Amino acid sequence: MKDGPTPAMKQYYTVKAAHPDAILFFQMGDFYETFGDDAAVVARELDIVLTARGRDRNGERMPLAGVPLHAADGYIARLVNKGYKVVVCDQVEDPKKAKGVVKRDVVRVITPGTLIDSAMLSSSGAKYLMAIAPGKKDAWGMAFLDVSTGEFFVSTGDGGRDCHEIVSEVVRYRPSECIVPESCGDAVIDRLRSQGVLVSRYRDEAFAPGAAAALLCEQFGTASLAGYGCEGLDEAVAAAGAALHYARETQRSELCHITGLATRLPKKAMVLDAITLRNLEITKSIRGDTDTATLLSALDATETPMGGRLLRSLLIAPLIAREAIEQRLDAVEYFVAGPMVRADIRSRLHRCADIERIAGRIAYGNAGPRDLATLRESIGQLPALKACFAGDLPAKITEALASMSDLAETEDLIGRAIVDDPPAMAKAGGMIREGFNPDLDTLRELATSGKDWIAEFQQSERERTGIRSLKVGYNRIFGYYIEVTKANLHLVPPEYERRQTTANGERYTIPELREKEALIATAEERLSAVEAETYANLVATLAAAVPELQATARAVAHLDVYAGLAEVAARYDYTRPAIEESGRIVIREGRHPVVERSMDVGFVPNDTELDGSGNQIMIITGANMAGKSTYMRAVALICIMAQMGSFVPARHAGIGLVDRVFTRVGAFDDLASGQSTFMVEMLELANILNNVTDQSLVVLDEIGRGTSTLDGCSIAQAVVEFLHGKAVTGPRTLFATHFHELITLEGSLKRVHNFHFAVRDTGREVTFLRKLIPGATDKSYGVHVAELAGIPKKVTDRARTVLKEAMLQEPRTGAGGQPRYTQMLLVDPGEGTAVTNPAVEELQRLNLDEMTPLAALNTLHRLRDLANGGDGRR
Repeated sequence: MKDGPTPAMKQYYTVKAAHPDAILFFQMGDFYETFGDDAAVVARELDIVLTARGRDRNGERMPLAGVPLHAADGYIARLVNKGYKVVVCDQVEDPKKAKGVVKRDVVRVITPGTLIDSAMLSSSGAKYLMAIAPGKKDAWGMAFLDVSTGEFFVSTGDGGRDCHEIVSEVVRYRPSECIVPESCGDAVIDRLRSQGVLVSRYRDEAFAPGAAAALLCEQFGTASLAGYGCEGLDEAVAAAGAALHYARETQRSELCHITGLATRLPKKAMVLDAITLRNLEITKSIRGDTDTATLLSALDATETPMGGRLLRSLLIAPLIAREAIEQRLDAVEYFVAGPMVRADIRSRLHRCADIERIAGRIAYGNAGPRDLATLRESIGQLPALKACFAGDLPAKITEALASMSDLAETEDLIGRAIVDDPPAMAKAGGMIREGFNPDLDTLRELATSGKDWIAEFQQSERERTGIRSLKVGYNRIFGYYIEVTKANLHLVPPEYERRQTTANGERYTIPELREKEALIATAEERLSAVEAETYANLVATLAAAVPELQATARAVAHLDVYAGLAEVAARYDYTRPAIEESGRIVIREGRHPVVERSMDVGFVPNDTELDGSGNQIMIITGANMAGKSTYMRAVALICIMAQMGSFVPARHAGIGLVDRVFTRVGAFDDLASGQSTFMVEMLELANILNNVTDQSLVVLDEIGRGTSTLDGCSIAQAVVEFLHGKAVTGPRTLFATHFHELITLEGSLKRVHNFHFAVRDTGREVTFLRKLIPGATDKSYGVHVAELAGIPKKVTDRARTVLKEAMLQEPRTGAGGQPRYTQMLLVDPGEGTAVTNPAVEELQRLNLDEMTPLAALNTLHRLRDLANGGDGRR
């Protein structure tokens, strides 16, 4: 630009300098324009045309990309959901009245973690803003705030090596954005970004504990934070204060719907770290960025968005207090026992909208007319919902019903104010019901009668002038006019005043039309302003009911979760678990809650008995694809389900309380940090061994396979010995391995027992029976699995040859000279049936002490014939 930037572009540069890390939407007339690098990003991400206009401050062509004002929310939502921040700068004065350049100001700062507009929230799930603040000795405070609902809580974690606990909280709650102090080290930020989180540095003073506590007390209207359980947790308070400060600053609002703070410390719930959440696929599938085929998807039969969010929060933090678990189970059992009540309640819940988020938008002041109409319909379901309950009720249901407000006045106010089918946006007009505001009714009548007058005027002028084609039209420049075609110009009366010549004729006006035009224009302009003011006052009045709406939404969410868990239990034959403090885990006919849904044939259930002082460690050997991993995961998932308050997929389950579930399964290279599969395995194993307690449940699958056989076997044995220890009890452990040398530990460690999955091997065909039985096996059937996977026959045939040669050379002894042994299932008995195979019966009758070698060989041939279905006559 030869003469420097224009006044408008000077405004742009000033605003952009204040928000360098955001995309600036700068209003220019009916468009939002973006410039420079912002324009390049917008064009690429939104697939719109990138143009250029004028010159930037360096004299280069200025890239430009714009979107229409009326469609901006959709474009902004797409950018924010891709992880960008967007700053909206509006014209804040009428251009017609402006003296010089139009005044502009930032009206919104929209970030992924502070979304509140319904059009921009891509799902009903929680949308957390996370803040982390460092403390002493690697202690970190964490805060999570969902601006759309007002949910706000803090936690603490160890920010030591690899930020393991911080990452676990990220995986658990999936924040959309995280703010950290400006002075925060790059290592922590890089670790957060590796989890796909948008991380922003925020000024250090916002994280000062004193200032943070003062801001929180001001927000909640309290003298201290003692009632929120976070006294003494300075780093958590610092994080919470920074999160609130950031949200208020970006939203340009006091956010009055944020009325309290919860403290969720790890020791108050079962610990499920990031590795366990991933390995057990609690909320996210390992197979891709999807929420299907997860424990959450298997249990989620909720009918409301509030219920769905609550279910997820309960599932990722199961309880460790027996009484609290039993109270949830009582509520679920109430609904299981009453299918008719359950169906009635679920049908009414289905008609309830997201009361929690609508309440947040009312508090923020941007609730749309359709939000209010939906809220009225939802409130209308509450009396009938409460009427479904009668008699003695479980404590959790009684508690929820007591928290539900009547809200009759709110329903009545909305019903009187809002039309039955309102527009989505208030600026569209036409949302206030007739009779609610007398002044508005008067203006509507004037505007309507004015339009009727125009129609009557047109007809009377046609009759008076004899011009049958005469029309009365309107445009924004000339207002109302009389239009006459060229063929009829000789009939125009002398009192007509010409205003405009067109290609087809002339346009005129008369004093009478001008006077009426002024009245109509004034009425329509006032009508729009009065309706907007009426609606704004209505939303402000409804804001007083936000605390009651939030409490009611939480109550509805709890009822929805209990009824949904009951529906799943009834539909898939789950049973109520018995919660114990004995340390025993006893599961009869347990099933995997996710895998069983995807199977075309019936899922084979299995039993489990674990006891820290008896059957502490189960070493599980057996064929690939026999079901070891599925079985172990099923045991862990059943424990998690039981302690979160759900019925479980089993005929019986006695669950001794578990404080943490540790898992080490699968092989994952950490390419970002250059760590090998084996290094990742050892890091995860170190975390388990350093943090495990006697109340923990440990699931280990193929420890040591990422290195040489000798090293791997040595490590695996050392891990088993460590977990067993020298005390009288230890963590309950499921240990699957292909190191068959480990089966000898059963003889030297008294709380270690061998199990394997049965296989029917006829010599010609291998069948995986999926049944866990005592004893060990030294066969893995890897070549058979390779055939099932489609490996070329030439390869599998050669593999068999190599395997036979190796087996001939390998001595059949295990560690310490102990003989290996294999326990095969000779038959596949049905449930509850005794083994009656003739080969087994004859084996039981043999007197081995009196048998000669030749007789033994003949007997062995006969038994093989019997086992293969022959008559045994040889």
